[in-house]
Amino acid sequence: MKISFATTAALIASIGIAAPVFAQQSAPQASGAHWVTSWATALQSIPQRDALPPLYRAPEVAGRTVRQIVYPTLGGDVARVRISNLYGRAPLVIQAMAIAPSAGGAAVSQAESVRVTFGGREAVSLPPGGELDSDPVRIGLKRGAPYAISSYMGAEQKMVAWHRVSSQVNYVSRPGDHVANPSSGAFVQRFTQYAWVTGLAVEAPGGQTIAAIGDSITDGMRSSLNENRRWPDALARRLAREQGAHLAVIDLGISGNRLLSDSPCYGEALERRFQRDALGHAGVRTAVLLIGINDINFQSMPPRAGLDCDYPHTQVNADDLIAGYRRVIAAAHARGVRLLGATITPAALPPEREAIRAKVNQWIRTSGQFDGVVDFDAALRDPADPLRLRREYDSGDHIHPSDTGYAAMANAIPLEAIAGK
Repeated sequence: MKISFATTAALIASIGIAAPVFAQQSAPQASGAHWVTSWATALQSIPQRDALPPLYRAPEVAGRTVRQIVYPTLGGDVARVRISNLYGRAPLVIQAMAIAPSAGGAAVSQAESVRVTFGGREAVSLPPGGELDSDPVRIGLKRGAPYAISSYMGAEQKMVAWHRVSSQVNYVSRPGDHVANPSSGAFVQRFTQYAWVTGLAVEAPGGQTIAAIGDSITDGMRSSLNENRRWPDALARRLAREQGAHLAVIDLGISGNRLLSDSPCYGEALERRFQRDALGHAGVRTAVLLIGINDINFQSMPPRAGLDCDYPHTQVNADDLIAGYRRVIAAAHARGVRLLGATITPAALPPEREAIRAKVNQWIRTSGQFDGVVDFDAALRDPADPLRLRREYDSGDHIHPSDTGYAAMANAIPLEAIAGK
């Protein structure tokens, strides 16, 4: 559910607060502006039950300032921030927000901090399920540079949705409004998720966005913390070098995600979230789909007492996955978006599961249903044992690539396909 600025004004009329002083103010709305999403993430609900494992316990954010670090993949003079209350059960209340260049850790450049407003107001209350783009702000985003988005949260705010594997350290302050505080001293807690901020777009005439969507291998699981070594990051750097300054790449992978089944921990099934998480972003003209290994694996996982993140243990075969791919392809084409199919990478599977992977990969390569093929399987497999990752590309668990492996994935993508030539 997207919320209009008129609706926003009505929602926030009762919670406005005094505005802190910032270096710059909101830019005027540009008529006919061409927006391109330069950074984004996908949300998943946080399991709500007693005695959660530490991995699924959200930080306390009520009345505190949350500072999140993002890296735009396309620059621009004017930007806007997207917030989301997806999976929320109560309004999302942000009392103040700013964006500023990161100065390392939780510190920011005070001189370049810009106040972010919504419908001309500093405070916003977003109903459950809603999402909203901010007013445009002039900040002059630089491609590949870190920016801190600071949000002073409502007095009763709880975190009920996040992007769990951010591979990025973010920060929560002690109680109070520290949006305008340039130092790191007030930010006493670290967490490695993203919350509420789901997109950063720039005004970029002629630009477009490549949406990478999938599971943990797109999410960058086991890549180096704070170093942007996921394959979509490496692709963004490659495109900047080889294709110029008009293409952005956004990473919409969710670790544990499946094509066909929801999960208590790993998000909605990709075929159901695809329209929102990929097609819903400004400027998306091409998407790369890598999904299916968890559908193949989770059906064989034993049920667990308590929190069973692999539930439901849906039985799937290659035909089930192919039917799901066809539905995603149709959704992309209905919106005029080109969809590239990526082969499922080696995972040292037992024979019955490997047979499913092999049949699916054969269909991806030969069916002609996708607008192009990205053969990640061929790029990562060991020539001496094609059912396994090459040793230098293996992070150690025989499923997820190392930083070197993620770089090899980015280099394997045919640019004539990714750039729509």
